[in-house]
Amino acid sequence: MNKLYGAYCRTYQAAFRVATKVLDWTGPQVVKGPGSVTKLPSLLKSQGIENVMIVTDKVLHGLGLLDSLKAGLESKGINFVIYDGTQPNPTIPNVEEAKDIYINHNCQAVIAFGGGSPMDCAKVAAARVAAPNKQIPKMRGTLKVLAKLPPLYAIPTTAGTGSETTLAAVIVNPDTHEKFAINDPCLRPKVAVLDPELTVGLPPHITSTTGMDALTHAVEAYIGKSNTPGTTEAAEKAVRMIFANLETAYNEPKNIEARDNMLNASFYAGIAFTQAYVGYVHAIAHNLGGFYNVPHGLANAIILPYVLRYYGDTIYTQLSKLADLAGLDTNGKTDAEKANMFIDEICAMNERMKIPSCFDCIKEEDIPTIAKRAMIEGNPLYPVPKLMDEAECERIIRSMMA
Repeated sequence: MNKLYGAYCRTYQAAFRVATKVLDWTGPQVVKGPGSVTKLPSLLKSQGIENVMIVTDKVLHGLGLLDSLKAGLESKGINFVIYDGTQPNPTIPNVEEAKDIYINHNCQAVIAFGGGSPMDCAKVAAARVAAPNKQIPKMRGTLKVLAKLPPLYAIPTTAGTGSETTLAAVIVNPDTHEKFAINDPCLRPKVAVLDPELTVGLPPHITSTTGMDALTHAVEAYIGKSNTPGTTEAAEKAVRMIFANLETAYNEPKNIEARDNMLNASFYAGIAFTQAYVGYVHAIAHNLGGFYNVPHGLANAIILPYVLRYYGDTIYTQLSKLADLAGLDTNGKTDAEKANMFIDEICAMNERMKIPSCFDCIKEEDIPTIAKRAMIEGNPLYPVPKLMDEAECERIIRSMMA
């Protein structure tokens, strides 16, 4: 990278770290444990909420996962309307449809029910309700919403995105195939419901890729340059719990303890990256998702080892600590050896859970645009351990082609 631009990136990141100290980092109220989704209607009633919009997708709706929530709302006399049109990578039209339903039904609050896609759609729909004159592309970036949202309640059905505790939402512009992030503290849900029973029926490939998504959140936050003692602790908890529980949840789908631990790990990873940020894994993954509709967790799982190897010795110390936390046999190993053991174990986990090691969808002619957009997302904002330019990004993307 050009040294002058690199210096600008680091200066920007340092200034941003100082500026974020004045933000409110209070996390959501947490309702947790098996069956905890049934507690939300009483909480809503106690807060004077009588009319809500539920944002989900057609698969979850069709599986009947919302039935206990709907029954609880009805028992408390709370009216609800459901928007289930969210796509796997939510689009601007999805958000606008949800926003219109909220307004037309005079709703008072939003319940996000599902994985990262319904949560992102719900967050930005609430932002559009709060800021009706600000179009979604104008919200792109950091601190661009700046509005008081309707009360937002998040119920994750996957253990991966951590969106129930983050200030981020990611949206696709279907006209340009751009997938971009919106980051603002006002997007952080007020309540997170962590009910492991909702994750029991997940297909194995969703369990694996969303779990690796959570690992990516924790690792990218941990190795970045904007850590705090709190984010470091949260990331370490997440990594320890993911290595101890993800493959159990994958191999034993009805293991409630493993499911519960994975939900908590995802939540801790969300706490870590919502303040310490992510890095180039996410920047590339978002743009592969925008171009080819690659599921976000799958993209992160594949990309993570490639980017960690790119960072090289700049992250040996951090990864050596994570190797210990992951329970690897690191006795007598150097930091460099331990770090590479950690990366190798990520690859081995992917293989054991049938996650591919490369992409078969990338087209050579798209790579310059993907790299350019990834660098626009990553620089100067993401406080990565080693800066990357477009040419280096292109090389990494090519190395991931099948």
